[in-house]
Amino acid sequence: MNKDVIIALDFQSKEEVVAFLSQFPEPVYTKVGMELFYKEGPEIVKYLKQEGHKVFLDLKFHDIPNTVAGAVRSVASLDVDMMNVQAAGGVKMMEAGMEELKKQGKDALLISITMLTSTSAEILKNELLIDRPLDDTVLHYASNTKKAGLHGVVCSALEVPLIKSHLGAAFLTVTPGIRPKDAAIGDQVRVVTPAEARALGSDYIVVGRPITKAADPYAVYRAIRNDFLGLED
Repeated sequence: MNKDVIIALDFQSKEEVVAFLSQFPEPVYTKVGMELFYKEGPEIVKYLKQEGHKVFLDLKFHDIPNTVAGAVRSVASLDVDMMNVQAAGGVKMMEAGMEELKKQGKDALLISITMLTSTSAEILKNELLIDRPLDDTVLHYASNTKKAGLHGVVCSALEVPLIKSHLGAAFLTVTPGIRPKDAAIGDQVRVVTPAEARALGSDYIVVGRPITKAADPYAVYRAIRNDFLGLED
C-alpha cells in the first residue's frame, strides 16, 4: 500500500475546487466530504476522476445493513478510490457494505471511522456515555472493522501503533488531525505533525485547511508530503 497525503477539499462549490486544483501541476489524492458532495453531488466526483485525481468520498455511511449496502453500490459506480462507514453501525452493517463492494468488482478501499479526531475522552464519557478509555474503544471498533472484512480505519495517528500492533501492519490507517508545526489546531483535538504521523506508522494522512487556506497551496502540499514521506525536494 503506497503512503500518500490526501487533501480535504473543504469547499462549497465546484468552481472553488477547480480554482484550487488549478494551482497543482499534477493529479493528487483528494477527499470529498459532506459539505462539497451535498452541494455538488456525484458530478464533483466525476470531474475529479476525469482530471486524473484520486477520490476518497467521505460520507460516513451509518444506517441499517441493507441501506448501507445500497449506498456502497451507488458510490462504487462513481469509481471512487476510497469510501467509509461508521464503525459504530456494527459488524453486520460493515459486512453488508463490504459484500456489496465485492459484488461490484471494484478496487475501492472501504474503511471505517473509529472515533472522530474531534472526540475527546470527556466527550466519550460525558456525552456518549462510553465509560471505557478512548484507546480501548478505538481498538474495539477497529477490531470489529477487521472482523467485517474492511480494509482499515480512519483514526488518530496517535492510535496507529496500538491498532497496527493488534491488527497487523497491513491493516490500513488513514489519519486526519494532521497539522504542520505552528499551524492552528482548529476544531481538532488529537493532532500530530506529518513527520510524527510517519513515525507512528500512518498509511495515509488527511490534511485540509493548512493546504487549502495557504497562500501557496502547492508549496505547502509538497512540504507536508515530503515531511510525511521523508523525502527532500
